[in-house]
Amino acid sequence: MTGKPRLRKIQRYLKKSAGAGRYLPIPLAFTTWKGSGVCRTVYIFMDNRKKRILIVEDDKNIADIVDYNICKQGYETDTAYDGEKGLALALSGQYDLILLDVMLPKMDGFQVCREIRRVSNIPIIMLTAKGETFDKVLGLELGADDYMVKPFENKELVARIKAILRRYDPKDNSDKEVVYPNIIINLTNYELKINGASVDIPPKELELLYFLATNPNKVFTREQLLETVWGFDYFGDSRTVDVHVKRLREKLEKAGENVNWQLKTVWGVGYKFEVK
Repeated sequence: MTGKPRLRKIQRYLKKSAGAGRYLPIPLAFTTWKGSGVCRTVYIFMDNRKKRILIVEDDKNIADIVDYNICKQGYETDTAYDGEKGLALALSGQYDLILLDVMLPKMDGFQVCREIRRVSNIPIIMLTAKGETFDKVLGLELGADDYMVKPFENKELVARIKAILRRYDPKDNSDKEVVYPNIIINLTNYELKINGASVDIPPKELELLYFLATNPNKVFTREQLLETVWGFDYFGDSRTVDVHVKRLREKLEKAGENVNWQLKTVWGVGYKFEVK
């Protein structure tokens, strides 16, 4: 069998396999040439893997609604109804993003988030009925990328998912690194080095620091930082920025005093990465 019939046969097989839950590429085209008495055929493949999202939510009604709205956007989903199961699935490495409820049986969402962050930078959006500032701050400090309070609009949830996944898109392989005395901020590898030593840092803190450091001496309001770093119009408390800046300053103290830069507050306006 040669030519297009062979291609169509392979396409049918791979599509059937993918439909059975196995990820396989789909051949789009082929080229054939002869050389040294050998006929060679090369197939050009398309990556058809859908983004996978893990929903960790003990309320089945809410989980079903979220699942329905996410799947409509073309994502694949799995659902866990308690913290222990959610953590086990999250650590399997199969997912591109996690929607994580706070009030969960067996292990609460804060603990799940903490355990995930020990080994992975996978994006996490926390979902909860607790709208107090303390709970939001705690979730963000533990490494969550975003925090939504129930009840929420499904359109907003989908928008936030898309915005976060865009920022974590592995197709962007350009090396995003900025270097100043005693500090290296690498957004490609999500790594912060101070005095040559790696420093543990939540993804959102690193993104905020990278954005400010790549725009030295420019002042940004809290609202501008929320919109730019979080990727959309953030509906939460602008004090989220203050919390992240506070935590960043604690880490940046390790760089010492003899540097020509600092994360500075511009009173009544916002923040800037000042370089002298």
